[in-house]
Amino acid sequence: MASSSGSPAARTVATLGLLLSASLLVACSSGPDPSPTPPGDSSAAGATGPSDRSAPPEPAAPAPAAAAPDRGGPAAQDVPASAPPAVPQAPVFESTVSEIDTGLAARMTPSSWREGCPVPLSDLRYLTLSHRTFEGGVATGELVVHADVADGVVTVFRTLFDAGYPIRSMRLVDDFGGDDDASMAADNTSAFNCRPVAGTDRWSEHSFGRAIDVNPVENPWVRGTAVAPPAGAAFVAREPAPGVVLPDDVVVRAFAAAGWSWGGAWESPVDYQHFSTTGR
Repeated sequence: MASSSGSPAARTVATLGLLLSASLLVACSSGPDPSPTPPGDSSAAGATGPSDRSAPPEPAAPAPAAAAPDRGGPAAQDVPASAPPAVPQAPVFESTVSEIDTGLAARMTPSSWREGCPVPLSDLRYLTLSHRTFEGGVATGELVVHADVADGVVTVFRTLFDAGYPIRSMRLVDDFGGDDDASMAADNTSAFNCRPVAGTDRWSEHSFGRAIDVNPVENPWVRGTAVAPPAGAAFVAREPAPGVVLPDDVVVRAFAAAGWSWGGAWESPVDYQHFSTTGR
């Protein structure tokens, strides 16, 4: 009867088949996984980088430029536009009118005022007035006049200022010790001075604060060949020049509008510097 294991030849074939199957199993277990790992699947064992289907890496951002050194100035965008050049302002006339205070009274006594003068100090007013200078500038002068004419005098000198009429000096006659000749020689415009008319014993209109002498050198007192102040001899011919007062000019008209008369219209003596409310 035949054995259950088969013949030797059959056993040899069976053994070879088993060996071949085992070899195939070993080969299959050691080969690569035929199923590719999907890109980005982090569950795949041993994955250490992107697959060949991954997008290329982002380019590196450029390094920021080095900041400019701070030199203390404003940022360029903060620099304001240039401002337009300033327009020069025209000079403005200014004036004040005040009573004679104790300090001014002491300054005036006894040079231009003293006991026995025809007006008390309380009837006088101290004025400060802007005026043009011969050099083209502006200065502040001072006058003492009667209270009744103070506002009118301010109006007169405002008109002269606006017209550009120059005045050499405008100081109280007290700065010259009350000496009318010294004040005239300095070409000083002045008003109140308690004194008599030259060569008489009657009060001058200056003693009442109702007369003003304007630029005495350019506008001298003239009687025949006598001229006061002496430097005024150069202006006796009355040629137009800065400071010279001429008939019907801005100075004469300004005083006339305030009710003042001009000594330049007298026959003899002729007092080109003199303006008064009484015509004397």
